[in-house]
Parts: sequence; structure tokens; C-alpha cells
Amino acid sequence: MTRFLTPWETGLLAVFLATLALNASFAPEFLTVQNQINLFQLHIEKIIVALVMTLVIVNAEIDLSVASIMGLSAALFGYLVNAGTPAGLAILVCLAAGLVAGAVNAVLIARVGIPSLVVTLAMLIGFRGLARVLVKDTSLGNFPTWVTDLGQKGLIGPIPLSLLLFFALLILLGMTLHRSGFGRQVIVIGTNAEVARFSGLNVAKVKTVLFLLSALISALCGLLYAARLGSVRGDTALGFELDIITMVLLGGVSIFGGKGSMVGVFLSILIILNLRNGMGLMNLTGHIQTGVIGVLLIASVLLPNLLADFRARKRKDA
Repeated sequence: MTRFLTPWETGLLAVFLATLALNASFAPEFLTVQNQINLFQLHIEKIIVALVMTLVIVNAEIDLSVASIMGLSAALFGYLVNAGTPAGLAILVCLAAGLVAGAVNAVLIARVGIPSLVVTLAMLIGFRGLARVLVKDTSLGNFPTWVTDLGQKGLIGPIPLSLLLFFALLILLGMTLHRSGFGRQVIVIGTNAEVARFSGLNVAKVKTVLFLLSALISALCGLLYAARLGSVRGDTALGFELDIITMVLLGGVSIFGGKGSMVGVFLSILIILNLRNGMGLMNLTGHIQTGVIGVLLIASVLLPNLLADFRARKRKDA
């Protein structure tokens, strides 16, 4: 069945095209294929995690620990490699550590019943602390060439592994959310977990899968980030959760759960990547860019609520 854009997604498309035109006017080379690949590559780890965060938020949960898990995975990889562990084995250990982190989140949220905001905020602090213990105040590098090549060089022509992974996950998770039984369970539970539970859905199982997946992908992205930079620090990926959550909410995903689409999130990603690039072309500092993203985060929550109230008043008056 053909899927048409929602009004919100149509608005996002218009904003994206306007941003694209504005950036191209500042720099004619902006629209070249290599520059567009570079545009994605600069923020590739964030946008991969944003795809999984979409499912988490549609399920009426939040995972604030994703960036800290990325940092912990990168720091653990640097620590292990510099301690003499083969890089391949170190990668497996880091992914396993990500699953353990996700399991801790899942148990406390899905089984114990502690709100995900509280749990993942605590884990944000805890995992970041572990990363700093591993790396301290130094920078660890000296990775094998094949590792840095995966992060810095094209796998197919100029297209790197991480970008191929992003589009593969975009399609896979999009199909999962919109065309699978598991995706329908995610949406139903996000709409009303109690009703879903009384309907026979295994709410705890679905939430456990989501937090395990979120942590695993975050750990993988921490490794991709380490490979791309060629070194790691204790503050690797610090603050990335702001961009990630903004991408999801700006894409039309309701912070209260039960509503959202991967199409909207993809358009939101395009807007934020181009906005950051445009602000860079205008020589705006990173602090200003972060402030703009913060404003977008507030707007992405406030505007849908204002529009919903406006429509409700119109229906009442009619």
C-alpha cells in the first residue's frame, strides 16, 4: 500500500529543501557526492543510534545512556588494544559489554519497573565514569590499520562501511516498525502499556529487546567512532544524546509514545545534518550549534502539542 507523507513530514521535507538550497548558495560544492558523503560521515554514529532510539521512544521509553555506552565501548576497545589484546577479540568484548549494559537497563526498567528516564540517566553517569577510569586523562590510539581503514576509507567506492550500515538499518528498522508484528507491539505498548498487557502482549519482553538492541547498536557505534577518529578519550561521544533525541522527536515521534515513523526521522536527520553543516559554513561555533539543536528539541516537543490543541479546539467549535 502506498504511504503518503503526513503533514508533519511534508513540513520537514520543505524545511530540508530550503536548508539544502541555502547551504548550496553559501558553497556551490556543497551538493557534490563526496561532500554529501562527508556530511553523513561527520555524524554517522549519532544517526545510526537515532534509528534505534526511534523504536525506544515510540514504545514510550527513553534511553539517555546511549552516548555513554558509545564512549564506554570506545574506551574499552582502546584499553584492550593497547594492553595487547587482538583487535578482533577486543571488538567482540566491547559488543558483549554493550549487551551487558543493555541487560542492566532492561532488567531495571522492564522487570523491576523503574522509569527508564531515571535508570538511563543513572547509567549515563555510571558508564561515563567507567570510560574515564579506563582511559583516565589520556588519549589511546595505535589501532591496527585495518580498523582505522574501516572507519576512514570507502568500502564500496567512496562509501564507507558506517554509511552502508546506516541505510541497511534504516530499511530494516523501518520495515520492522511499520510492517511487522513486533513493530505493531512496540506501537501498541507505547500507546498504552496496561491495555497491551491485559491484551496478552508480553510487555517486559518487548522492552527488554529494545534496550538490548539500543545498547548493542550504541556499542557498535562507539567502535565505529573510535575507528573513524583513530583514537579514544574518556569523554568520547560526550553529549551525543542531545542530537540523537532531537533527531527522533523532530521527526514527529511523540515523546509520550505510540506515534512516529522512520520516514519522519530520516527527514529530521537530513535537516539537522544540513543545519550543522550550514552553521559551520557561516563559522558559527560548536556552542551556538548545540544551542540551536537545543531549541529544535524544545520546538519538536512543543509544536506537536500546540497543533493538537489547535485541532481539538477547532473540532469543539465546529
